[in-house]
Amino acid sequence: MLQLRPNCECCDKDLPPESTEARICSFECTFCASCAESVLGGKCPNCGGELVVRPRRPANKLVNNPASTERVLKPAGCSKVA
Repeated sequence: MLQLRPNCECCDKDLPPESTEARICSFECTFCASCAESVLGGKCPNCGGELVVRPRRPANKLVNNPASTERVLKPAGCSKVA
């Protein structure tokens, strides 16, 4: 089951479970659409995989299967990683 991480690893933008702006790789590294496209060029800086739109979990399923609250952030941001 996807973790649905709550933020962009680059800029720390909030990405709630219903967000259409979240992008993930196959390892669930999570980025906002802006960073994924303009900074990272659609490629995960951690694994090199492609970044795709993160699926949204139906609200009624979040009750028993909540999104992660653990924030992951690159201290130096992504511009230095990309």
